[in-house]
Amino acid sequence: MIDERIIKFIKRHHTLNLATVSEEGLPYCAACFYAYDDKRNRLVFTSDNATRHAQEMEQNPNVACAITLETRIVGKIQGVQICGKAERGDDKDKALYIKRFPYAVVAPLTIWAVEPSFIKLTDNTLGFGKKLIWESKK
Repeated sequence: MIDERIIKFIKRHHTLNLATVSEEGLPYCAACFYAYDDKRNRLVFTSDNATRHAQEMEQNPNVACAITLETRIVGKIQGVQICGKAERGDDKDKALYIKRFPYAVVAPLTIWAVEPSFIKLTDNTLGFGKKLIWESKK
């Protein structure tokens, strides 16, 4: 079971940094708006097929994501690091994304979802360097 504090943090934000890797082993990052499906534990986002990160996810679905709170106050630092697999989203994912970002309904959307296998929340509001870790049992 995922700690509720991790879920609350993920649901409170809307932009993730997605890391992919090329066939040559070169890393790449892209910022994406996302919606979180807490029932299925999936981060849902859209990305055009022509983008580098979409092409890299097609070749290698292993990805990493980071979601952070921007702050200069050390005691308020919070962020999650996520490892998982990316796949094309389904109709439930699309409906969730449009619910979160209604203006997206007019755009041609290629929906993706990351199913996490590992999530680490660093939350200094719980104590300096406090970490909560979840790992999939799969």
